[in-house]
Amino acid sequence: MNTIKMLCCAVLISGLFGCSALKELQLDDVVGAIDNVVGENGLSNADVISGLREALKVGTNQSVSKVNIADGFLKNNLIKIPLPKEAEKVAEVLKNTLGPIGEKAVNDFVVKLNRAAEDASAKAKPIFLNAITDISIQDGFNILKGNDNAATQYLKGKTYKNLVTAFKPNIETSLNKVKLNDAWKRVSTLYNRIPGSKPVEVDLAQYTTTRATDGLFKLIEVEEKKIRKDPKARVSDILKKVFSTLD
Repeated sequence: MNTIKMLCCAVLISGLFGCSALKELQLDDVVGAIDNVVGENGLSNADVISGLREALKVGTNQSVSKVNIADGFLKNNLIKIPLPKEAEKVAEVLKNTLGPIGEKAVNDFVVKLNRAAEDASAKAKPIFLNAITDISIQDGFNILKGNDNAATQYLKGKTYKNLVTAFKPNIETSLNKVKLNDAWKRVSTLYNRIPGSKPVEVDLAQYTTTRATDGLFKLIEVEEKKIRKDPKARVSDILKKVFSTLD
């Protein structure tokens, strides 16, 4: 820690607790106190945490706006939801056995998987924003100076299970809206008519929820990287203040 920082800390603590308190404090105490007030480059840890939360909020808003439209998931190769692994064998058999009829049934099923995610993604926005607001970030500086996706990964590590649980009812509603279960019934019925086939069970709601949530995190990660590297992506004062230190 530089001398100016230590002097600032001494003045701060002296003003708050009196000069006698300085004698009882160890250097580590002084360092800890000042880090929350006059962090590196004039930033406090509170500033950095505000900036990180703002980056995640901007990332969420941008991400949801990109996927809550037709083909938002379907035509984005980064997040497109494929067939569940359990259904891949079904698809292969249908295409090989029934030709165009089987292929159309499979393609329709994939489209509806992605339509469900696109439809439900708007409902994900407040869920993600609440998680960002509530998340407890202990060391903003470590995240700020971490990898280009450090804030996104921190959020994911702290909130993923809860986000999936909260998002799943909306996915289930969207599955019914786009009649995905009907599409799966058509596919599985065709498959089951083939001699020797074994019934395949898939929890479509859980699968789609997990893939949709993963997709949103991938997009938020992309937006975080933009904010870290491109000054034009810093659309608020706190983003400019915090992330300009990385330039």
